[in-house]
Amino acid sequence: MTLAQALTAATALGLERLDAQLLLLQALGRPEAGRAWLLAHDADLLDPSGQEAFLSLCQRRAAGEPLAYIAGHKEFFGLRLAVDKRVLVPRPDTETLVEWALAVIPGLTRDPCLEREDAPPWIADQVRNDSPLVLDLGTGSGAIALAIKKHRPGARVEAVDASAGALEVAGANARALGLEVALRQASWLEPTDARYDLIVSNPPYVAEGDPHLAALVHEPLDALAAGSDGLDDIRTIIGQAPSHLLRGGWLLLEHGWDQAEAVRELLTAAGFGRVASQRDIQGIERCSGGQWLELG
Repeated sequence: MTLAQALTAATALGLERLDAQLLLLQALGRPEAGRAWLLAHDADLLDPSGQEAFLSLCQRRAAGEPLAYIAGHKEFFGLRLAVDKRVLVPRPDTETLVEWALAVIPGLTRDPCLEREDAPPWIADQVRNDSPLVLDLGTGSGAIALAIKKHRPGARVEAVDASAGALEVAGANARALGLEVALRQASWLEPTDARYDLIVSNPPYVAEGDPHLAALVHEPLDALAAGSDGLDDIRTIIGQAPSHLLRGGWLLLEHGWDQAEAVRELLTAAGFGRVASQRDIQGIERCSGGQWLELG
């Protein structure tokens, strides 16, 4: 079997040509950037062991397993992240949340009213400076936290997840990239009394009965679904966030394509100001957030 014939066999299984090319390169032990090499060597023969390896990879992909799990990594915001079945595959849509966070951070300047003599003790300990404290909730592979730390190195970034396995993946990514992010196992904002300048999250937001879940069986369900309307975890985060934000701090959330209005209403009802949404590369309102302007 030639390389060209192998690719033809893969497309007959229903694979997209790009996926087939990347899997063939993986079976051959060649870098992903070698697609041009495949074209130049399409008449080369694939030995039996290579055929077996390629067929196995193709069958996994044809069964719906994400290409990122098969390859073991995914590019996100210019970072190469290791991923496996313990974490969701980072999506391009989530880069909208990172971009918004990066835009907000430069505006997190010292607030003189937080330095008054009668300020509560927690304010004295956490007066804002040039190193804003950022928290990523439900970090998974660490994609959001690591992207923020990479582009705002002065920020002190923490990341939490309820899954010990996810934190292992995030920790490995942080070490591989040489980025310092504090990792902690927790369920959203409990238990902690810390206060932050910025809280970001891409929480589960798919409704439990959504038919799209059937196509996501290879990814962790508890990182996808959140109640009958998909908003259970978002409600929890919005309810907890006010007591964990410094005055002027921001809460930014990713959500489903049809949830922006509902999330804005939840933020407004909780007392957030400057409530707004941001559109992703497809023009969909993908993220919503607000600023906490109250003390305490």
